[in-house]
Amino acid sequence: MTAIKGSPPTSPQNVVKHSRLKPLELVRRICFIMLGAILVGFALETFLVNNSIIDGGITGISIMSSYLSGVPIGVFLFLLNLPFLLIGYKIIGKTFALSTLLGVFTLSVTTALLHSWQPFTDDTFLAAVFGGIMLGVGTGIVIRAGGSLDGTEIVAIILNRKTPFSVGQIVMFFNVFILGSAGFVYTLDRALFSMIAYYIAFKVIDLTIEGFDESKSVWIISDNYREVGNAIVDRLGRGVTYLNGEGGYTGDDKKVIFVVITRLEEAKLKSIVAELDPQAFLAVGNIHDVRGGRFKKKDIH
Repeated sequence: MTAIKGSPPTSPQNVVKHSRLKPLELVRRICFIMLGAILVGFALETFLVNNSIIDGGITGISIMSSYLSGVPIGVFLFLLNLPFLLIGYKIIGKTFALSTLLGVFTLSVTTALLHSWQPFTDDTFLAAVFGGIMLGVGTGIVIRAGGSLDGTEIVAIILNRKTPFSVGQIVMFFNVFILGSAGFVYTLDRALFSMIAYYIAFKVIDLTIEGFDESKSVWIISDNYREVGNAIVDRLGRGVTYLNGEGGYTGDDKKVIFVVITRLEEAKLKSIVAELDPQAFLAVGNIHDVRGGRFKKKDIH
């Protein structure tokens, strides 16, 4: 393992042992990565490529390279991603690199098998919309399974450690440059359609990763904390936690109610708080992931 600059030296005391994935979990990860990659390949060959619409990252470079050279896209997808996978293997980790390798390989094979298929539509706008949706779903599935389909993400993770820019900002910079290049390789309108497809895919990736039923954390400060907490438990079926707080201005002791809910339950919770204590302080935030405890996503009754 290559030591990263600024990290403590490895020793028996600070080496973290990573547990192996259980066989069922490993099979599940492989299946989802392959499924996501197949969906992306399907979107590329049946919607985007034949309508001269590109994606961002290495995929976009591969599409333009294939158009200029006549070499199948799958060849460029695999060869251009390979150096970044080797870098990722050494710096980011074996599991992520191997998962990405599986995704890239599956994507390359899928595009090769579907290369002779006719596009589902010749309408460029429809191709951008539906191609972007399918692209976003497939990419989101791969990311949720712990993999990736593009080497620029690996570069962004590495540069993020040495620059003040976030991974998202670095990826966005690469993609603006690549999508803009479509205007020179194809035409300006194709570059604009490519940006539409990319934007749609970007939004759908978020929905696929987070889910429509995303979780939210809620912090409530109320003098009637016990009544509010009991109502949340009884009427929403959510467990609450009471935290001790102190008012910064008054110095008074305060009870803070903390609860995790789904997006669909937010309106009902706000109505409960407003009903029992209109003067209560309430803050709601999005949560990327929730695990453990007794929290389970469910429908509102």
